[in-house]
Amino acid sequence: MELENIVANTVYLKAREGGSDSNKGKSKKWRKILQFPHISQCIDIKTKIDVGYDYVVDQQPIGKLLFRQFCERNRPDYHKYNSFLDAFYAQVERYEVEVDETRLALAVDIFGKYLKTEDCDAVTDVVGRQTIDDASALLEGGSKDIFSECIKYVKCFLAGTPFGEFERSMYFHRYLQWKWLEAQPVTQNTFRMYRVLGKGGFGEVCACQVRATGKMYACKKLEKKRIKKRKGEAMVLIEKQILQRINSRFVVNLAYAYETKDALCLVLTIMNGGDLKFHIYNMCGAETGLGLERARFYAAQVACGLEHLHKMGIVYRDCKPENILLDDAGHVRISDLGLAVDVPEGGSVRGRVGTVGYMAPEVIDNERYTFSPDWFSFGCLVYEMIEGRAPFRARKEKVKREDVDRRVKHEPEKYSSKFSECSRALCSSLLSKAAGARLGCGAGRRGAALVKAHRFFAHLNWARLEAGMVPAPFVPDPHAVYAKDVLDIEQFSTVKGVNLDAADDTFYGKFNTGSVSIPWQAEMIETGCFKELNVFASTEEGREAPTVDLQLVPSTAAAEEEKGCFVFARRVLCPQKKVPARLRPVSVPEHLLPPPAASS
Repeated sequence: MELENIVANTVYLKAREGGSDSNKGKSKKWRKILQFPHISQCIDIKTKIDVGYDYVVDQQPIGKLLFRQFCERNRPDYHKYNSFLDAFYAQVERYEVEVDETRLALAVDIFGKYLKTEDCDAVTDVVGRQTIDDASALLEGGSKDIFSECIKYVKCFLAGTPFGEFERSMYFHRYLQWKWLEAQPVTQNTFRMYRVLGKGGFGEVCACQVRATGKMYACKKLEKKRIKKRKGEAMVLIEKQILQRINSRFVVNLAYAYETKDALCLVLTIMNGGDLKFHIYNMCGAETGLGLERARFYAAQVACGLEHLHKMGIVYRDCKPENILLDDAGHVRISDLGLAVDVPEGGSVRGRVGTVGYMAPEVIDNERYTFSPDWFSFGCLVYEMIEGRAPFRARKEKVKREDVDRRVKHEPEKYSSKFSECSRALCSSLLSKAAGARLGCGAGRRGAALVKAHRFFAHLNWARLEAGMVPAPFVPDPHAVYAKDVLDIEQFSTVKGVNLDAADDTFYGKFNTGSVSIPWQAEMIETGCFKELNVFASTEEGREAPTVDLQLVPSTAAAEEEKGCFVFARRVLCPQKKVPARLRPVSVPEHLLPPPAASS
């Protein structure tokens, strides 16, 4: 039994480290898996997706890189505008986390290089004089929002003629090839599966690895029969749709959604450091808890995650230690959004859902609410991290649900010497029985600002924390597995008396949407696949030119190749090496072909 756990952990750790060869976990056939199709097979994609500047360049990681590559290598006169934008965004990232003197120096440097001079780097030819004068006045006044109007002018210019030229170039066609790969079906064969890390409400959670890129994820399996038996279709679909909308440093992100014969699968950010429940109860003694500094750090990051969800109108409803996960660097994210739900603007929701001992009194009483339950369960989390046990249940105590609910509604929590005065004040204000008196509940979607302003967080630099620049007080051991032994994770029983039929396929179709665009493109860039595959041919002058898979011919020319008396000889008597289906040119309507002069 022990041997099985050792083997499972060894294989999993080896995968995390990138395997034993130079491919860093990639399949030996990764280039074949990610082989570009011939452009004629995917050029029609541009009629089915958003191909505007705002989407392709501002929101798509690969689109942004290809547009910049087009400008830098073919139209250097456009490149300076991208350089201005890059400088601005880099400045914004640093602006919030630097001291005032450094902020001013950053802004002065950008203004002097791009807006004050008439040299080759300046963008003054597309930014109006009045806008530059206004920016200068804002700079002298020490404002943070100095360049926003200038940015609008530069983007407006780039979205015009430059983006139009990009659309007619081979770089845009390469973007369409990437979008074709992104849209390919995702199946269980897309991944390698490793050990079970835990279990959710409808199935187990395993570590997995994308064969093509070597990137590790967590695969949350939702058993189809278990979903149907519990009538959980709506809950599962809501979780998937909410995850798809979220792109936060403090919430696990969805990368893929697919189905197998028996399960629906969500492929999510992997968090190798384990969950806070494991750390509280397996890594720390009952007498210690996590300590005030670790508790403060984790509480701050969870508050940022709740803030992100609440601003999007989502109430989480399941904040507890086992749903807060640590990554390799020791930073935490919120996970398991199975109970999350959208709160209508100006409205409220009702539902007696959550985990016993973490549900707020208004949830237990089945009253209507907005975001107040999250701040109560957040208070339970902070208390448990410091005390080493939940506020309404002793460590290892066997107690009925009704008794825990009664304690939550009527009994005050008890504080030991582990709490400082301000940590006790924070927990007391979060664990208020009345939602109206609870910290964070007086400002609707903006309640996190009240929590972040509490004196428990007085010395925390929130801007640096939100930028991921505050080092974690505990960094997980990269050679350790922070999860229960595989044999200690309780197995799910077999679901009996439930049959799947054709009527269920409609629901599965809504779930089985494959890759999520931004995470998929980020994966291609992060794992080096984009750099290795995004190559072009070269002309004698050293300029980039279309590769064979990017060369388009009119449909009439393609048809001519299939005519003539030598077709039989070509196909039968002198057969060439079989060309993979995705590489074969197909007929392209004339209106989808770019002008001849702009094809390279």
